Amino acid sequence: MTTTPAHDRVPFRVKFAYGIGAIAYGIKDNGFSTFLLLFYNQVIGLPPGTVGLVIALALLFDAFIDPLLGLLSDRTNTRLGRRHPWLYASAIPIAISWALLWHPPANVSEPVLIVWLLATAVATRAAISSNEVPSYALAPEMTRDYHERTSVFAYRYVFGWLGGLGFLMLAFGYFLKPPHGAQTGPLALVGYGNYGSWGAILMAVCVIASALGTQKFALRHKATPVPHYGVAEMVRGLRQTLANRGFLILMAAGMISYTAQGISFSLSNYLLGFFWQLKPAQFLTYSMILFCGVIASAIIAAPLSRRLGKRSAAAWCAFLGCSIQTLPYWLRLIGVYPLPGDPLAVPLFFSTVFFNSTFGVASFIITASMMSDVVEDSEETTGRREEGLFFAGALFMQKCSGGLGILGTGIVLSIAAFPAKAVPGTVPQPVLDNLALLYASLYLGLGAIAAFLLTRFPFGKEEHEARLARLAAASQP
Repeated sequence: MTTTPAHDRVPFRVKFAYGIGAIAYGIKDNGFSTFLLLFYNQVIGLPPGTVGLVIALALLFDAFIDPLLGLLSDRTNTRLGRRHPWLYASAIPIAISWALLWHPPANVSEPVLIVWLLATAVATRAAISSNEVPSYALAPEMTRDYHERTSVFAYRYVFGWLGGLGFLMLAFGYFLKPPHGAQTGPLALVGYGNYGSWGAILMAVCVIASALGTQKFALRHKATPVPHYGVAEMVRGLRQTLANRGFLILMAAGMISYTAQGISFSLSNYLLGFFWQLKPAQFLTYSMILFCGVIASAIIAAPLSRRLGKRSAAAWCAFLGCSIQTLPYWLRLIGVYPLPGDPLAVPLFFSTVFFNSTFGVASFIITASMMSDVVEDSEETTGRREEGLFFAGALFMQKCSGGLGILGTGIVLSIAAFPAKAVPGTVPQPVLDNLALLYASLYLGLGAIAAFLLTRFPFGKEEHEARLARLAAASQP
């Protein structure tokens, strides 16, 4: 087994600090995917299709904001480095926009609520982008080692999921805990304000802590900022950079797989509460099992990528994750899976949740590491290192889980004719079966397409190391 050269190793304390920053994104992403549609539909009363469309419209702003932030981050040159000024400056806007999202005005018309949702969603995502784009761009600057990058991103993903699922557990177990005798907690209005306020505080604290913990190491590995060009030259360079084949493949696969994840998360409360009829305490167990799967993914990601290569490991993990996730739905639809109330129903379902989380997140970790390797591939072709621009694309595809995922969920709920303000146990079984069939078909289909695209990634470890050698030779006087 090859070892990482000393100059390319990232100390544990730096990986830990780097990972902490992802807690803010995890809280935001889980909130968007799990609660936002439910809150504005079932609690506030907006139609699901409208909420889905509004969140999808926010992606149009992201399509411009994220690349701009990537370009600006690449071209920043201060005594704090390229990325850290953005990290420090993002903390307060993240906190304010997140808190406002969960505090819509009372006693106003539906159009006002729609505008509020759009404005606060765009503000939240832009604030998060101003942190996540520079944060992701730090990883390929800290190390050029092929496998060390996978290890660095494993910390990022573990803490991101820790933030999202940890706060999800707090939501189910405390903020949205149902009143005595109620059947479900996530449908109660009381608690969403506290969920937003405490989440805002935690996000700001984690962003600042991460920036402080990575500052010195980043300065020792500071990359040369991209020179400033005129507008016409910058546009030409942008086209050349984003035409990279590896980048385009990862973008396509990532947008598809993150959209599938977004649909799964947005539908989770509907499926868990109505289709599987989980009790409130089992929502908390569900969150814990998801996180156990994330820990397992961080353990297996690097060994799998070493053994199979990043390309094959990412593709296999993506396919296994979506296949395992949908298996209980197919078995239930054909009548061979235990019905709700059977002692085996929930344990069997939770076992598939664990393996889906394990393989699905491992695929995301490895894919992020592959995006880092695209940086040098582009550098050899264009002569520019533009980590910020590439990871702006990576962040945009992740945001598809909150945008296209919620839009897809709204469409699925509308096609299935799922009733508004429904009560578990009262929704007709044909409606639930249609919901499960639509979800399983869409999730499996998207996952399979993403896995196929990952197999088309154009290079592996040998090509990457040969490229590093050529770049090093070219930099010698």
